[in-house]
Amino acid sequence: MLTVYGVPGWGSAISEVMLTMAEMPYHFVDVEGFDSPGPQRDVLMQINPLCQVPTLRLDDGTIMTESAAVALMILDKQQKLAPAVGTPQRLLFQRLLIWLVANVYPTFTYADYPERFVPDAPEQLQNACIAYRKTLYQWLDRQLVGPYALGDTVTLLDAYIVVMRTWGPRAAWFAENTPRLSAIADNIAQLPALQKVLLENNVITAQIAN
Repeated sequence: MLTVYGVPGWGSAISEVMLTMAEMPYHFVDVEGFDSPGPQRDVLMQINPLCQVPTLRLDDGTIMTESAAVALMILDKQQKLAPAVGTPQRLLFQRLLIWLVANVYPTFTYADYPERFVPDAPEQLQNACIAYRKTLYQWLDRQLVGPYALGDTVTLLDAYIVVMRTWGPRAAWFAENTPRLSAIADNIAQLPALQKVLLENNVITAQIAN
């Protein structure tokens, strides 16, 4: 069985949702606190010296990191979770998958730990990253179709959207400024097969799940 090392509600939640979409069972190891010295960091560093979440340990012991790599691994087993090869939608899927990781993810790295990069002006860097992230989400909103990211069929891109909507700038901002993205997240949050994993990652509340 796969093992996912992560923290509820963090980036590892995206991999958990994708694995659940693909009906691939996994064991979850909570390493909350890994980003500071301590036992949880020690646990994670034993398998991944770069100390990242998600970190996946595959059945054969291979270590995998990076959510986009996890997505591609899943697609090798469940091709239905992306548009058909050779279609324009497939190209858009590939573009947006890499775009999210290459463009949006860094804004969290810098904004969440600004003192690591600009010790003399952490607040300035944080504010700049958050403002830039908003423009990225607004651009993404214009690329989406609905009711899911690329139309009528759920893809792995939707796992990113439903989780990232819970991060800054939070759901109220998304509803007002990126209505397509917000509606897609709502639709994914209502899928029965995802209720458990979304609840465990604080993406939805118990009231919504019921």
